[in-house]
Amino acid sequence: MDERQLRVLRELSERGSLVAVARALHVTPSAVSQQLAALQRTSPTPLTARRGRGLVLTPAGEALAAAAVDVATAMDAARRAVADHLESPATPVSVAAFHSAALAWFGPLLTALDGTPPLRCADEDVAQQDFPTLVADYDVVVAHRPQAGPGWPTRRLRVVPLLVEPLHVALAAGHRLADREELTVADVAGERWISVHEGFPLAGALDVVAAAARRPLDVVHRINEFFVAASVVASGDALALLPARTTRPEPGVVVRPLADVGLNRCVDALLRPEALARRGVRTVLDALRDVAREQG
Repeated sequence: MDERQLRVLRELSERGSLVAVARALHVTPSAVSQQLAALQRTSPTPLTARRGRGLVLTPAGEALAAAAVDVATAMDAARRAVADHLESPATPVSVAAFHSAALAWFGPLLTALDGTPPLRCADEDVAQQDFPTLVADYDVVVAHRPQAGPGWPTRRLRVVPLLVEPLHVALAAGHRLADREELTVADVAGERWISVHEGFPLAGALDVVAAAARRPLDVVHRINEFFVAASVVASGDALALLPARTTRPEPGVVVRPLADVGLNRCVDALLRPEALARRGVRTVLDALRDVAREQG
């Protein structure tokens, strides 16, 4: 049984004619008749009967019309419960972020929200293609990708841009190139490099450097965590690409931009479309934008 069909039956019980029901529901009498016919197909006994030129309810129809009142009451309560849930500032919001964003933003975000809504934080270090699948487990997923690479599958996601962040070359403070204010691809193409694991977002950024150099880079280490990579850079063993704003250089490490290649990563919030209906989620997104703006 359909809720709309039950409403039509109830209205017929209370208003007494198809014309009056149609007028109350702002539809045609034909549309009312179609709804009643559809409801009748679900019932093993007649619900209406002809009386002269009009239509009246049978005893079974009257019984179902009375039950329709209970259905309408229950549905109204259910809708109000959903509305209260969507608008409640007390409903927790779960947020996942990759490591450097979690380190840079979770603290300020928690401080800014001050418990309203309650935040549930998690760090997720995943391959770029796996970020969209995390929206099934979290309300908001902070993800990143190289600006020059493919975007997110927006057909099934909502994407909220947070930050476009430059990627700079990190090198030891004692490196022969450390005194330069900026570098070129030719300066660094022959160096040893640290890259993230294959499939992870910033691997694509290092590919851009290799393409500009027209030669493969000598990748000697695979390290996802930027602070571990920075500690290796500080030893003088290799160079790395590090985010310029959300990652603070380790002691003994300097970062320099590449003058002839624009390297950036996009940091975005990913979520399911229906999550935006929740007041708490919208509040968290606004706070994330503010935190990202301060970083930018």
